Amino acid sequence: MKAYPKPSKKKKKLLPLPKLKKKTQTIFNKWIRERDADLTCISCTGKLRQAGHYIAQGSSAFLRFHEDNVNGQCAGCNMFKSGNLIEYRIGLVSKIGIKRVQWLEDHRQDPKTWKRWELEALIERYK
Repeated sequence: MKAYPKPSKKKKKLLPLPKLKKKTQTIFNKWIRERDADLTCISCTGKLRQAGHYIAQGSSAFLRFHEDNVNGQCAGCNMFKSGNLIEYRIGLVSKIGIKRVQWLEDHRQDPKTWKRWELEALIERYK
């Protein structure tokens, strides 16, 4: 009779939630850069290098992973011009329309606490 190994009693080690959120952000940002690869910076005509948030991720957890809120940006606008938000808004209205931009602005204060299962689902979606 063939002997089978005993099942392991070790639990799968879970990534701490902050690290899981960071991993999700990295995968989501890569997806945004690939989605917008044929476009120029949403705020100027610069070469796309980063995924920039219209409503900053630090001030709106709810919109952190919202596809309308994150668009391709050049490093100059995203990092050195604080998002170049006036031009970003103009480009965003042109891209998605005023109603969707206003929806983002209306929901910037909505509370959100990301759950592990939500982050894992986002990772699977944007891989």
